[in-house]
Amino acid sequence: MSRIHEALKRAEQDRAAAQGVQVASGQTEEVPSIPAVSGEAPAISAVPTISNRFSYETLLARCTPGHWSPDKKTMLFYNSEQGPGTEEFRTLRSRLYQMREKQPLKKVLVTSSLPKEGKSFVAANLAQAMVRQQGRRVLLMDADLRAARLHLALGTALTPGLSEYLRGEADEFGIMQRGAMENLFFVPAGRSTSNPAELVANGRLPLLLSRVESLFDWIVIDSPPAVPVSDAGVMANHCDGVLMVVRSNTTPSDMARKARAEFDDKLLLGVVLNGIKRGSEYGRYYSGYDRPDEKAEVPR
Repeated sequence: MSRIHEALKRAEQDRAAAQGVQVASGQTEEVPSIPAVSGEAPAISAVPTISNRFSYETLLARCTPGHWSPDKKTMLFYNSEQGPGTEEFRTLRSRLYQMREKQPLKKVLVTSSLPKEGKSFVAANLAQAMVRQQGRRVLLMDADLRAARLHLALGTALTPGLSEYLRGEADEFGIMQRGAMENLFFVPAGRSTSNPAELVANGRLPLLLSRVESLFDWIVIDSPPAVPVSDAGVMANHCDGVLMVVRSNTTPSDMARKARAEFDDKLLLGVVLNGIKRGSEYGRYYSGYDRPDEKAEVPR
């Protein structure tokens, strides 16, 4: 009987090896393959992967705190709890929680139709508004591998980041940062790449999201604009919903409609109107709520 048992065990190990899994102590765990991307150095298959079974304590132990120097003109909650624009982001946060009561909602993609409409501003301040609630943990991710800006707004390092993870050069904890704002974690874009669309589509992004999702209440992802490039459409397939940012008196209506058509009706959560001047109807209401004498445009 022992010979039959040994033969069956050896056959199981051979079959597991052929299917790309490792067998240890009677358990199996998938080892995801990392396809090489054209135009990049071959992916490093020896990078250790981490099981989904890790805790928040593990995250704190391996994600060492860093020193951030946020731009207080655009990072509203670092400047003042009740400054211009903060109440609007609290309202947006409330809307998302209302939607969450009706549908699964944790991974939110923030995009726009064209560059310079304020999507990074919205993503960063929405994440800050969310961690203002007691005990809420948020991961802010810069997935704009073409024109990364969030690291500048937060005043922190660009690398290592998402592009290093997608290349297989770093693990989840190696790309994650945490600063002075409690419970706010950040994944920067990483070093520039010549083929961001292929890198985003290589299968590693959903792996990253699945591994860290259980550690956070919200994951807010800043993506490239939806009209010029395809990245946002690919990323949206791995998210629970999409927020579109349009800039007041700036975004062409035909471009906004074209961007909206990139996403399924079930994914589109709503539209954020950015760049409203204090003298407008909306601006007068919120300026009375925040600072009666403030007439400057809301930062973007």
